[in-house]
Amino acid sequence: MIKKYLLFIFLPAVLQSVSAQDTGILVGRIMNSNGAAVSNANVDIEGTTIGTESGRDGAFTLSRMPEGNYTLRISYVGYQTREIAVSVQGGGTTTVPNIILNSKEEQLGEVVLRANGNNNVFTRTKSEYVAKLPLKDIENPQVYNTITTELMKEQVVTDFDDALKNVPGIFKLWESTGRGNDGAGYFSLRGFSVQPTLVNGLPAVTNGSPDPANIERVEVIKGPSGTLYGSSLISYGGLINIATKKPYRYFGGDITYTIGSFGLNRITADVNTPLDESGDVALRVNTAYNREESFQDAGFKNSLFVAPSLSYKVNDRLSFYLNTEFYNGQSTNPTMLFVDRGAPLRVHNIEELGYDPERSYTSNDLVLENPTFSLQGQMFYELSDKWTSQTAVSRGSAKSKGYYSYLYETTRFYQGQDEVEGEVTNLDEGVVFTRYMNNQNSTTLTTDIQQNFIGDFEIAGMRNRMVVGLDYYNRQVTDNSTGYISNGNIYIGDASLENINQSVYGIYEPAAYVTNNDNGILSSQGVDYLLRNAPRNNNQTQEEVYSAYASDVINFTPALSAMASLRIDQFESETNSQTALSPKFGVVYQPVLDKVSIFANYMDGFSNVAPQEEGDPAQGNTNTVTFDPEHARQLEVGAKFNLLQNRLLATLSYYDIQVSNMVMEETGRPFFYVQDGELYSRGFEASITANPVDGLNLIAGYSHNESELTESDQTDFLGRRPESAGPQDMANLWASYKFQMSGLKGFGIGLGGNYAGENMIFNRQLGGVFTLPSYTVFNAAVFYNVEKFSINLKLNNIGNKDYYAGWSTINAQMPRNFLASLTYKF
Repeated sequence: MIKKYLLFIFLPAVLQSVSAQDTGILVGRIMNSNGAAVSNANVDIEGTTIGTESGRDGAFTLSRMPEGNYTLRISYVGYQTREIAVSVQGGGTTTVPNIILNSKEEQLGEVVLRANGNNNVFTRTKSEYVAKLPLKDIENPQVYNTITTELMKEQVVTDFDDALKNVPGIFKLWESTGRGNDGAGYFSLRGFSVQPTLVNGLPAVTNGSPDPANIERVEVIKGPSGTLYGSSLISYGGLINIATKKPYRYFGGDITYTIGSFGLNRITADVNTPLDESGDVALRVNTAYNREESFQDAGFKNSLFVAPSLSYKVNDRLSFYLNTEFYNGQSTNPTMLFVDRGAPLRVHNIEELGYDPERSYTSNDLVLENPTFSLQGQMFYELSDKWTSQTAVSRGSAKSKGYYSYLYETTRFYQGQDEVEGEVTNLDEGVVFTRYMNNQNSTTLTTDIQQNFIGDFEIAGMRNRMVVGLDYYNRQVTDNSTGYISNGNIYIGDASLENINQSVYGIYEPAAYVTNNDNGILSSQGVDYLLRNAPRNNNQTQEEVYSAYASDVINFTPALSAMASLRIDQFESETNSQTALSPKFGVVYQPVLDKVSIFANYMDGFSNVAPQEEGDPAQGNTNTVTFDPEHARQLEVGAKFNLLQNRLLATLSYYDIQVSNMVMEETGRPFFYVQDGELYSRGFEASITANPVDGLNLIAGYSHNESELTESDQTDFLGRRPESAGPQDMANLWASYKFQMSGLKGFGIGLGGNYAGENMIFNRQLGGVFTLPSYTVFNAAVFYNVEKFSINLKLNNIGNKDYYAGWSTINAQMPRNFLASLTYKF
């Protein structure tokens, strides 16, 4: 079976090879009308699968071409396609005169955008998703950051969370839990929690962590973006959009095998092939198989991911794009310690807690499965030379099946606070956590239908770029999970357990997993036995959102433009109906055209707050409550730079976000809510990507955030920094150098890291403050790239730093780990 699979992968590459006899070489150079080189342009021979891309200087080479006459086709997003007749002589080199591409406005959603005239591979200067228009970054009044596939490959990124470390102002709050409906990872962005929920600008809900195998780039779009994206899938701090890899006209691809610490074994394949002689129909398949153990004493994560995509250019006006993703993950959910929300904290930092980050307090027998499926279909039709229609449909299914657990601090064990069977506990040191578990059986189904009309036209001599759209979104959640049961207690600390009644309380010994009275509580059979009488939910919730929006970018002059946008949302659920309006305004002035811009924006975000289950699920006393919409408004000013022919790109900005009508947890009543909060979140961000000299690439960022709840009757939170805001100060850096001298050509080195300030994961008047310490983590890489092969070696957390993430939780992060990847390109 394995031999057949390898034969299938390599057979197309073998068929592409031809004898060197009677073959020649075709070379040329591609430029734009301004004389600048066009890099990464598609170069292919019509009627064959022979193709390549132009290099940094615009040059291209097609080797070992059979002697004969051909039509050479050159295409690149934003330029008109050129077709040139060429004749190849056997045994010689044919040089094509410089090929000039004339500018043409990019059509939405075609292929990836790359910088031209340099090798600044850590950036993209244009996006078709951020404004739902093909708009350059420098003329967009909104701030966003891009993580490219080149950067992820250089850093040997095998986990989506690691990719986001390259973005200033974003911080991981929770690992992906895998639980139903909200199991993806949570991140703090401009002081608010956000999850990765968009793919190619369309909804793509998951209960796990996205696999990087099919990612062309990640766009982290800053600020409340309700005007263009609604409220169901984003946060007031922004959104995370994944742009997938698209098919192209010629045969190519790669296979990568990665090994690493803690039993990591990962193999990925990226295979692209045209399905007809013209290349108008193309298929691309990305797949990944991943197995790894936890750095803790128990835990694992295995997954299989397959993502076929198809493009079909019917004619010059009509094209289709289809993207599908199948993911099946099996894992133990990550260990997270929740501090008690209803009593004063016993410990206030990691040192006082005394937690051993290598302890998992779980077992590999407690498995959670997360099968996920998504389908996206898009049709582009050029109505005229000024208007294009985009019709998009997406469907998604995300499931959670298996055992989920969390650890919650249990204050009743502490000295003098509880009496059972006449015995009083005497635990005056350390902390006790109770493990709560349930059996997950949840399915989330999503449907989204969008119709967009994208225009580029003039009115009274002023250029208008406009999108007008309709959007229908439906999410249905079916929950047949069991209720939660307590499954033993865990003691963390140095106190003697001699005076603790373990037979009553079941407190674990520091070096053991089991209690004296039950040796099977960490097996699936043991958990099933404990859950035998637990009732199962029979809940089904559904929400529908009907939306209409319009956005127009008006160029009063080439240097001065303004954006005006408006959205109306009608939110419907079984128990709630809400209507919300969301405006957006922006202005951009370019004192140096296409090089320097000064921008300002007013952005509106809103949240049609879904009904909330109120009460403690572990106690089985919940009821449903409804809320009015929340609103967030942002004012932001800043500057963007694109200098030295795309070699230096930078963004500086200051933002101020005001949120009103917030849903808050009641003081002294965990899991109960009121709606009376107002807060601000304001700060400064700076980002830079640069290619100052050939071979040297760097990406860096810094962020500072101030956030405070300013109004609320809930005095527990008033005047305090929200627990979802993350650290106040963060910084990121990655720099790499590819040697240019002939003796070392192909070799490169990389170095960088991340800094995060102190993080108040728990910040309340009643309970006190629990603070995670600041940290600085350094990483390094060495790599060697040649035409067909590349080898990448990566060492993360060089100093083996103990550090943590959290959001009223404590979650240990990876210690020092090593990765090595080998790639074959064809």
